[in-house]
Amino acid sequence: MSQGGIKRVAWVERGMMSGDVASMARRLAFGLGLLLLCLVATGAPAREAQPIGVSRLAMIGFTVADMERSIAFYTQVLDFQKVTDIRVTGADYEQLEGVFASNARIVHLQLGDQIVELTAYTSPPDGRPIPVPSRSNDLWFEHMAIVVSDMDKAYAQLQQFGVRQISPEPQTIPASNVPAAGIKAIKFRDPDNHNLELLWFPEGKGLARWHKASNRLFLGIDHTAITVGSTEASLGFYRDLLGMKVAGGSLNVGSTQEYLDGTFGARVRVTAVVPADVPPHVEFLQYEAPPGGRPMPLDTQADDLWHWQTTLEVEDVNAAADVLRAAGVRFISAEVITMPNEPLGFARAVMVRDPDGHAMRLVQR
Repeated sequence: MSQGGIKRVAWVERGMMSGDVASMARRLAFGLGLLLLCLVATGAPAREAQPIGVSRLAMIGFTVADMERSIAFYTQVLDFQKVTDIRVTGADYEQLEGVFASNARIVHLQLGDQIVELTAYTSPPDGRPIPVPSRSNDLWFEHMAIVVSDMDKAYAQLQQFGVRQISPEPQTIPASNVPAAGIKAIKFRDPDNHNLELLWFPEGKGLARWHKASNRLFLGIDHTAITVGSTEASLGFYRDLLGMKVAGGSLNVGSTQEYLDGTFGARVRVTAVVPADVPPHVEFLQYEAPPGGRPMPLDTQADDLWHWQTTLEVEDVNAAADVLRAAGVRFISAEVITMPNEPLGFARAVMVRDPDGHAMRLVQR
C-alpha cells in the first residue's frame, strides 16, 4: 500500500463513515429538521419560522498548528496586518467551540476591510492535521479567495516565497463560461495545507470596490468557498433558514477548471450566497465530477486543522438559535454563550454545522 493509502486508512479509522452512509445520515438529519419548515411554507395557515436574516459575514477563521509561522506567512506573503492577539481559556470558549479543557491563542488579521481569525490550541494537544491527499471534492474542503490588483505580480510573490501551488500557474476563465469569463485565478496552500485562492477581476466582473485605484497588490477577501454534497440542501440552510440571498452561479467544467483545482475531470456547480452587498460572501462548490469526495468526519473538533469557522452576524442570536434548533440543525455549542472577551468582536455566540458539517458561528455584538 502506498504512503498516501496508509494515511487515508488512518483517517477512516479515526471516525469517518463511508461516503454513502455518511451522506445518507447527513441528508436524513437535515431533511427531517427542514420538514416542518417546508410544510409551513406550502400550506400551513400560520408561519412561525422566518429566515434569521444574517446581516454580514464578519470574519473567516480556521485552526493553525504554529501561530508564529502562520502570522509570518499571511503578513509577509499576502500583506495581512495583525490587529489583535489574545489568549482565551475557560468554560465559555470551551462550550462555544466544543473543545474541552482548551487554551487557545486567537489572532485577528486584516486585509482591506475583511478579517481572518487564526486559532492555535495550546491544549488539548491532539488536534489532527489536514489529511493527505485532500481534494477539492472532499466535503471538508474550504478555501478563502483573496483579490489582487495584478495577477502577474501576485504570482511572482508566491513564487518568491516558495508557496506550494495546487494550480500549476494562474488560469484564465474562458469566454464559454459567461458569468466568470476573463477572471484569473490560482489556488495554493498555506503552511498547514489550508486552501487559498488569488483572484483578479476584469472590468465588468466582481464588485466595484475591487476596481478602485489602489497601490496595494492584495486588496481584500472576496469569499469563502465550501464544498457541498447538494446545492439544494445547502440552500435550505443558508437561504431558507439564515436568510442569505443567491447572488449568482456558474457551471465550471473543462481543462481550465481541472488545472485550477489540480483535479482531472472537475465539473463544479458554483452558487454564491450573500448576506449583504459587502464582501466576503459564501460560495457552494458542488462537484458533479469526479466522484469519490469524502464526507466531513463525524468526530471533527475545532482543534482539528481542517476546521474552518465562518462568523455570521445576526441581530438576535437567541432567536436565531431557536429557529435553527426547531429545524433540526446540529449544534456544536450546547447553548448560546455570553463571551467576556471583547477583542473577539462579539458579546454572544453559538456555533452550528451546516448540512455537510461546515461550522457556522452566529454572533451578536
